Amino acid sequence: MTFADLGLSDQLLKAIGESGYTEPTPIQASAIPSVLMMKDLVAIAQTGTGKTAAFVLPMIDILGEGRSRARMPRSLILEPTRELAAQVAENFEKYGKYHKLSMALLIGGVSMGDQQKALEKGVDVLIATPGRLMDLFQRGKILLTGCDLLVIDEADRMLDMGFIPDIEEICTKLPKSRQTLLFSATMPPPIKKLADKFLNNPKTIEVARPATANVNITQWVVPVSAAKKRDKLVSLLRAEQVKTGIIFSNRKTTVRDLNKALQRAGFASGEIHGDMEQSQRIAELERFKKGDINLLVASDVAARGIDIKGVSHVFNYDAPWHPDDYIHRIGRTGRAGATGIAFTFITPDDAENIQNIEKLTGLKIERYGAGDEAADAAPAASPEAREERAPRRGRKPASARAAPTEAKAAPTEEPAPREARQPREARPAREERPAREERPARDERPAREERPARTPRDSRPARTEPRNDRRDERPAREPRAPQQDAPDDGGWNGPMPSFLSAKLTVD
Repeated sequence: MTFADLGLSDQLLKAIGESGYTEPTPIQASAIPSVLMMKDLVAIAQTGTGKTAAFVLPMIDILGEGRSRARMPRSLILEPTRELAAQVAENFEKYGKYHKLSMALLIGGVSMGDQQKALEKGVDVLIATPGRLMDLFQRGKILLTGCDLLVIDEADRMLDMGFIPDIEEICTKLPKSRQTLLFSATMPPPIKKLADKFLNNPKTIEVARPATANVNITQWVVPVSAAKKRDKLVSLLRAEQVKTGIIFSNRKTTVRDLNKALQRAGFASGEIHGDMEQSQRIAELERFKKGDINLLVASDVAARGIDIKGVSHVFNYDAPWHPDDYIHRIGRTGRAGATGIAFTFITPDDAENIQNIEKLTGLKIERYGAGDEAADAAPAASPEAREERAPRRGRKPASARAAPTEAKAAPTEEPAPREARQPREARPAREERPAREERPARDERPAREERPARTPRDSRPARTEPRNDRRDERPAREPRAPQQDAPDDGGWNGPMPSFLSAKLTVD
């Protein structure tokens, strides 16, 4: 089957041929005729199957007739991220160059004033993220009553990002007689509920089992310890001779640190993550597309919908937290019939994540270098195993310490009978130690040399200097007589308080 068999216009066929495509993909062959017939559509297709062109191509021919009005777009395409919205806009420019269609892009990170000017002129195609669209709608800058065609792309990703309430509100603002196209890689219950509520008797197309990884991608799981992940990545990049690769991480800080480490190691790498401005992200993607850099370190913001030809390898530096993200990450390679390779690094803590991925895909992913790498990722060996490999200095190995009990029960020589043993009296006595010299009794010890008696205080020479002390003015205390025990008569037996013994003096 060719594109001409799908009922597309000659101008569109010319643009498709100039882009280098001759045969439609299965999702395109199934979806394009239904869209041209103005039917609602639910398309379940894995990423990298050409589903963007499956709705862009028929929309160009449908919108070729008629004209736009100010602030009233004729069609609306909702995308979860700025990158996907920008990519859809590129597809419209590439395939619609022989059609006079106007287009506007409503995404965050771009001047809202320029977007409002484009809407004032009137657009045939409005490509938007839900957040920016709702912002302009609440400001009264856009009307959706003239929108006859709605496309909800990456619906499962919209669900993950919490956009379903916004999409439901947007759907209520559009005419009920519109045509609605819903594309998703998976069909969880909330998406099924959304389709049942806002689509009218849709045709359902499923070109692959939900969450099935692309068969053109060779998948490997790389067991590795967390401390050796960076070294393992560098060795794989060199061993695989990666021409163009994307490296995914779960955290933005890891993206920045890993990109710097790769640049220090001599690789031409760049980075893209959510903390970057939109202009910076677009510029980095352009560098990657042009070949100025051949490695792109990215967070999941770039996991879906980034269509870059020639990506040979995908590295999941961090195992994705959600199984669906694995499908979309590795889908950046093996696109449009090409082959690709995907490596996923797993530490012992990622066991549950990889089990969920294998459960979702229905595929047991092979371990890369299951010998050495498994040893790196394995937990620490038991003390017995470590002693068997390397006994400690001056210590017997565990095998020698833990001798079999049977060997003790059956000694090689019988012990000598008790009668044959040498009696205790015949044994040589130990050399006796000399007895300690006896210390003289206390009474026999020489008396200490008596100290000379102190000179009485009164016979001492008087001080010539005044002493800043009043202790000499105090009268000497009389020795206290020992108290005898008295019968307990309930009275006070202690010393008499000073205030009772004080005498009154009269001048």
